[in-house]
Amino acid sequence: MRLNKGDEVKFPTKFGQFRLIPYSEGEKCHMALVAGNPEDGALVRIHSECLTGEALFSLRCDCREQLERSMQIIAEGRNGVLIYLRQEGRGIGLLNKMKAYSLQDKGMDTVEANHQLGFRADERDYSAAVAILKDLGLKKIRLITNNPEKIKGLNGSIEVSERIPIVVQPNGHNKRYLDAKREKMGHEI
Repeated sequence: MRLNKGDEVKFPTKFGQFRLIPYSEGEKCHMALVAGNPEDGALVRIHSECLTGEALFSLRCDCREQLERSMQIIAEGRNGVLIYLRQEGRGIGLLNKMKAYSLQDKGMDTVEANHQLGFRADERDYSAAVAILKDLGLKKIRLITNNPEKIKGLNGSIEVSERIPIVVQPNGHNKRYLDAKREKMGHEI
C-alpha cells in the first residue's frame, strides 16, 4: 500500500482542536484527524465515508452519530486519531449504495441488498488505515468500534489492546439496519 502524505493543517472543530493530515491513494484522499501527540495505546476510530448520513443527514444509518461521538471521545481524551477512509457504502460506492437503498425499500435488509448486487456484506479494506497508523508511529491502539471485523481487517499489523464500543440511539428509520448489522454482521451494538 503506497499512500502519499500531504501537508498537515490545523483543524478546529466543534469538538476540539485537531491536526488534519491528508493521505492520497490514487483519486481517493483519506484523512487522519489527530488530537494531541498520540503514542501506542492511543484512542483510534477508523471511520468510512458516508455522504448520505454525514452531509445529507440521512436517518437510514448511524454513521453521522458514530463520527460525531468518536470525534468527541478523542477530543475529550486530547490524544488520539480519527482516520476517515474514502470508502462509501461499506466499500461499494455511492451509486451502488443507492441501488442497495432501493432494494431495502422493497423489503431487503442491508446485507441481502449487497448480496443481491453481487457484493459481500462489507467490501471495505483497511490497508490504508494500517499504513496511516504506521506512518503516525502507532503499533498498539484502543479502537472505537462496534465491528469485530474491523479489528480483523487490521491483519495483525496493528495490535488492538481494547475495543471501545460506540453507543448510538436507534431511530425509527435505522432500527432494521442496526438489527441486520448486529444479527448478520456480528456488530456488538
